[in-house]
Amino acid sequence: MMTIHEFGQNNAKTVVMFHPLGVWWDIFEYVIPILEKDYHLIIPALPGHDPDRPESDYTSMQEITDEMTDFLKDNCSGHVDCLYGCSMGGGLVIKLLAEGKIRTDLAIIDAGMTQYQLPKPITYLIGVRDFMMTMLGKYASIKMLASVFDPEKYSQEDLLYVKNVLKSLSARTIWRGFYEANNYDLPKDIVRPDCRIQYWYGDEEKDARGWDIDFVRRTFPNAEFVENAGQNHAEFFTLHPEEFCRRIGELMT
Repeated sequence: MMTIHEFGQNNAKTVVMFHPLGVWWDIFEYVIPILEKDYHLIIPALPGHDPDRPESDYTSMQEITDEMTDFLKDNCSGHVDCLYGCSMGGGLVIKLLAEGKIRTDLAIIDAGMTQYQLPKPITYLIGVRDFMMTMLGKYASIKMLASVFDPEKYSQEDLLYVKNVLKSLSARTIWRGFYEANNYDLPKDIVRPDCRIQYWYGDEEKDARGWDIDFVRRTFPNAEFVENAGQNHAEFFTLHPEEFCRRIGELMT
């Protein structure tokens, strides 16, 4: 069972937020105090990424979406006002939309990861590469981590957070999470909901997200694509929290 955090429970409109792979749920700490004033926030701590349950391991995209579907049916009558997810969290939004068991008025897929359209042996080799790189980061020094983060955007405190999160991730979580985030299954008969769908990406990651943008365009023909200037992967809610909340507020109204 996932730990599901809720804020602003007395507000009428509900926003579900899925965090990226390789961070804890509190990565949303800068936007929670703003959004909880107007919205009921539901933020699950994904398996293997819960500092309160360090013994847990990542399960699967299917188990996560099944558990969230049951939770939202029991607590929100199967309807929310907004589904938001970043990176792997964006993949969870894609999966929930495709399954069609939860209704939403707005879906925001922030740099969401989609399925590799490659032969299985190649996806496995890519998974091995990702696993090894992440394990290297898990045992890397702060100085080494600093070499891969933009010093103009990320502070020493930010790097310590990354270090602590990576240190907490088990090898099983790293392998399962990174492999499945790029190879998860969608139903054979994909539901194409009529809700508003936006796919966000930073202009600094446009090339890296090209595959994902094409996949979302084919899968959800009504999707809108929004390029955010001066941003790289998963930077909107961390580096620009006020603008992030303003954007969501405008879309929700």
